[in-house]
Amino acid sequence: MPAPTHPSQPTASTVPTDDLPPAGPIIAGPATHPLPLAHASAPRASTSPATLGKPTLVLASASTARAATLTAAGIDPVIVVSDVDEDRVLRDMLRAYPAATPAEQVLVLAQAKARCVAQEGLRRQRRHVIVLGCDSMLELDGEVLGKPRDARDAVARIAQQSGRRAILHTGHWLMSGPSDDDGAHPRSEGEAWQDPSAERRRPAGGRDWREVGATSSTVVRFGDLTPEEIDAYVATGEPLGVAGAFTIDGLGGPFIEGLEGDHHGVVGLSLPTLRRLLAEVGVTVMDLWRSGTIHPHA
Repeated sequence: MPAPTHPSQPTASTVPTDDLPPAGPIIAGPATHPLPLAHASAPRASTSPATLGKPTLVLASASTARAATLTAAGIDPVIVVSDVDEDRVLRDMLRAYPAATPAEQVLVLAQAKARCVAQEGLRRQRRHVIVLGCDSMLELDGEVLGKPRDARDAVARIAQQSGRRAILHTGHWLMSGPSDDDGAHPRSEGEAWQDPSAERRRPAGGRDWREVGATSSTVVRFGDLTPEEIDAYVATGEPLGVAGAFTIDGLGGPFIEGLEGDHHGVVGLSLPTLRRLLAEVGVTVMDLWRSGTIHPHA
């Protein structure tokens, strides 16, 4: 399959986000089809990141690989797992926007996860909170492959991918807001697609959220696996819980011949993409580093 022109760069995607607050665009870039451009709320001067102290990153994911990626990068996230019905979110999206690309689908799922967790994150953290939702899918011959249904499905998928190139898309949705507990929470996944009115999006007297998102896309080159290798790998259980039925940071690593793009995006969280999204809301990666990362005598 042809590789993306710039696989190491996050894909600027337009997604159906009519439930977002009406304000300026979050990511500028070419649209693949005429969907509404995602927007983010403008910050209020009284709640700028610079006045809120060290922010807390809330990771809206149960993925140990994503948490480990952040930890290795000097960031200790608070883990709050979302209970988003991913099938329902995708079904509703594709019903309204049947031409949505895989890069856009993972972005909408990441948005749903972040929004579902944001309210819980606010209750736990009474200061500047950043909520990050992520979702990954493998694209092969234009078909989107999420997690396999069972072991038989995993065997079939890995055999299909063997010796070929595919694209791993990871959507990232980042929400930044101070936790002043004023009741102005982002809409939950259960409200999505139902009521786009500005009155419900922007509660009276509430604090604004800033929301940004992007998709990281990386070309993955699979090795030629023997039937014995496929059966043994599936028997470990590892492929059953991950998009595309493979990992690069675990037992599946030896079966990946190479990547064209960001390695971290394949693991499930692109650190360069995170850095760029943080910059959009006025935060640096260094702001999230754990205490003691920068030596006082350096």
